[in-house]
Amino acid sequence: MPGTTEYPVQLIQPDGARVYNPEYQALVADIGPDELWQLYEDLVVSRRIDTEATALARQGQLGLWAPMQGQEAAQVGSAHALRADDYVFCSYRETAVAYCRGVDPGAVTAMWRGVAHSSWDPAQVNMTNPAIVVGAQGLHATGYAYAAHLDGAEIATVAYFGDGATSQGDIAEALTFASTWSAPVVFFCQNNHWAISEPVHLQSATPIAQRAVGHGIPACRVDGNDVLAVLAVTRRAAVRARGGGGPSFIEAITYRMGPHTTADDPTRYRTAAETEEWARRDPILRMRRLLEREDLFDEAAQRRVDEHADEVAHRVRSATLTMPDPDPLELFEHVYATPHPFVEAQRRDYAEYLAADPAGDSAAPALRAEGVRS
Repeated sequence: MPGTTEYPVQLIQPDGARVYNPEYQALVADIGPDELWQLYEDLVVSRRIDTEATALARQGQLGLWAPMQGQEAAQVGSAHALRADDYVFCSYRETAVAYCRGVDPGAVTAMWRGVAHSSWDPAQVNMTNPAIVVGAQGLHATGYAYAAHLDGAEIATVAYFGDGATSQGDIAEALTFASTWSAPVVFFCQNNHWAISEPVHLQSATPIAQRAVGHGIPACRVDGNDVLAVLAVTRRAAVRARGGGGPSFIEAITYRMGPHTTADDPTRYRTAAETEEWARRDPILRMRRLLEREDLFDEAAQRRVDEHADEVAHRVRSATLTMPDPDPLELFEHVYATPHPFVEAQRRDYAEYLAADPAGDSAAPALRAEGVRS
């Protein structure tokens, strides 16, 4: 991918006009009107899921939520480049990737509501559940990719992470291992400009993609709000991985329009002028403008997309509000793949505690007296 670390790849301008780029246009030459509308629908629906989950968190129905508004094109475009047998290791913000991979929208909030360790079965969609430890999934993805290569599986493994994660040792170690052992992993960095309150220039004095180049990994920067450009560069990286070409690094330059999580207040560290500037580059508006320019847009189709988005959002809300509370002893399930004596001992102790005081009332005052949250 020569030269693309300096100039981000772009195929659609913010006003919807096409960009002349024969090299990358060829990679999405099969994307006709129907495919454009599918991409547009997935952008709209994934944002609606995110909006609904954010509202649920604000209403106290979720303990926390990590909004992704503004990053839909980076996620939808890259997800559409993958095959069903490819494997995805996500961070905690890839809601649109999960939707495109076939995760039931009614399941996406389970972990955030605190009723389960995870929200979906990774084996059903070849995608892990949200990784809260920043950057840890980079090493997991690299190991999985290398093991799949040894097994002869011709698949791509993708690791999603943010700009802040590139300052973590886990990502540096993953880049080193992947380069040295030619692991077929695609490192997909969503550079949304803010690692909570830390601006991206504090993460790296040079483009983040240059870090991968320093490890001997081909890297590419792409306009992360341009769904077609993201689709093109991810297709190229995925083909390279499946064909045994080794790792690739994609830096999708996008912007987190909302807070880092619903526990964050972005107005404390960034200006309204900055967010307004990025709002003009909105990925959904950009795609709609492309459809309008090419005489593909019609109001009836828009209504169908909006109705579908509302139906999906209703499923998210109704599923969240009716999720049953788990049995307390389920806390000890799925901690290890095989039985573990320490976990089993803790399970027995807690079962005895519940049997002695099912409501936990006698222990609560003592815990509060000691300053411990009950």
